[in-house]
Amino acid sequence: MSQKCPPFEFSGKYYDVQEGIGCVRQNSFFEGKAVLNQGLGYSVILGFGAFFAFFTSFLVWLEKRYVGSRHTSEWFNTAGRNVKTGLIASVIVSQWTWAATILQSSNVAWQYGISGPFWYASGATIQVLLFGVMAIEIKRKAPHAHTVCEIVKACWGKAAHIVFLTFCLMTNIIVTAMLLLGGSAVVNALTGVNIYAASFLIPLGVIVYTLAGGLKATFLASYIHSVIVHVALVIFVYLVYTASDKLGSPSIIHHYVQEVASKLRTCKEPISHNGQSCGPIAGNYKGSYLTIMSSGGLVFGIINIVGNFGTVFVDNGYWVSAIAARPSSTHKGYLLGGLVWFAVPFSLATSLGLGALALDLPLTADEASRGLVPPATAIALMGKGGSVLLLTMLFMAVTSAGSSELIAVSSLCTYDIYRTYINPDASGERILSVSRAVVLGFGCFMGLFAVILNKAGVSLGWMYLAMGVLIGSAVLPIAFMLLWRKANAVGAIVGTITGCILGIVTWLSVASIEYGRVNLDTTGRNAPMLAGNVVSILTGGAIHALCSLLWPQNYTWDTTRQITMVEKEESDLNEDELKEEKLKTAK
Repeated sequence: MSQKCPPFEFSGKYYDVQEGIGCVRQNSFFEGKAVLNQGLGYSVILGFGAFFAFFTSFLVWLEKRYVGSRHTSEWFNTAGRNVKTGLIASVIVSQWTWAATILQSSNVAWQYGISGPFWYASGATIQVLLFGVMAIEIKRKAPHAHTVCEIVKACWGKAAHIVFLTFCLMTNIIVTAMLLLGGSAVVNALTGVNIYAASFLIPLGVIVYTLAGGLKATFLASYIHSVIVHVALVIFVYLVYTASDKLGSPSIIHHYVQEVASKLRTCKEPISHNGQSCGPIAGNYKGSYLTIMSSGGLVFGIINIVGNFGTVFVDNGYWVSAIAARPSSTHKGYLLGGLVWFAVPFSLATSLGLGALALDLPLTADEASRGLVPPATAIALMGKGGSVLLLTMLFMAVTSAGSSELIAVSSLCTYDIYRTYINPDASGERILSVSRAVVLGFGCFMGLFAVILNKAGVSLGWMYLAMGVLIGSAVLPIAFMLLWRKANAVGAIVGTITGCILGIVTWLSVASIEYGRVNLDTTGRNAPMLAGNVVSILTGGAIHALCSLLWPQNYTWDTTRQITMVEKEESDLNEDELKEEKLKTAK
């Protein structure tokens, strides 16, 4: 018979004592009863979707009517290549604010304490800041490109083009899957809307306004989405640290979080709290949640850095945004956007994530992995109002990042498949039709894919950690392409494919050796994920670097400068902005 467990409680739910098991939570926070009714859930999904579809389409019409924008295929996919700093920065913030930014960041705060938000925010900021260098190099070396894969083909040929096109499309599918997995899980938990229905309905409004206005529509919508996300963020932070009657000050949160950790240490047998065994929080200095010295947090940080290099450098959405930017705005937009974005996961996770710990909410590890830590805290502090606010915030994040992914896939399929291999002489009108068809098709495909993943039991947390294993090997070869004249095609192809294969083999092998079996649970743990992520990115880069040193290409980027536009765009760019000296200084 196990000993009496510490009296953790919230809303009358206690740890229970069961013979031979130790201390287990009697009830979970989400017991199958939604806080909001289904009608409100459908209203948010369909209502917001319809509003943004109408509003952004209206803005695009105004621009066409009164500014004189020509809605050509070039305009649809590149927004005229003259978007200024402020809009680029807001687009970066919006594009990088995934469902995971809101949900997974709070999950790691709940798992590791304050080290989780730090590693999430800092580990995903550096990629955007560094991508500013790539954005400048595009303007210098491929000023008329539409996608990153067009540059690959001009630089390294057909074989490399097919390899990197595959990796880019895989990146877009992974990112969109994470958006829909997180979004559908939270909508289902808060409102009871069927999780499969949510997977299909969430992309609907995005598809409509992306079809209407292309890249410029996604930029305009992203600006509004970013404003709403930041307003909700400020409300949550203010509530947790100032206004709440349950918490309301940093000192109270500090006290409660310490108390939770100290009570865990009083139990001598295993206790199901955060997946930790009873005693000090595993891997944290003195078992505290209030320390940066956390081995689990550090391991997550490394996985996070590797994975997010993949989802920036191999995501065509970031290259499209860089192509759309005015030359003088590229580096400024990425630097400003990266710094502003840091505030979103760091502030939210240190309020809602630590808030869940301080209130000792009865969450299970499975619920946390599905991204339900923030909604649990929002409900505990604000009731239905908190649910609606978080649902709105999440919907903004999912739709804004989703629209970027739609355009990224559309431009890849249009320019790198249709124009390159099917109809090289396609007119602008034909390309515009293909772009819109791909937006519609990919949106529907991703709804179906999210249903399959939900059915298979794949969670947001698992997908977030696995992405670096699958796409990390392509990061360094893509960076070398624009930064290193010796970088060669054979090394890029061999490094990318070999790195991916070795990363997956390492990931599955470590899971098998460490835990004796390979399944979603074991492959989602830190040790296999860390090994797979590191092997993938380092092997891909090392093989490419070695091949390039042995057989340097000595490329001059002449062929990338010869990439042509389908239709000539009128531009108000100052010639001074395009000067090589200006761009070198910016770099």
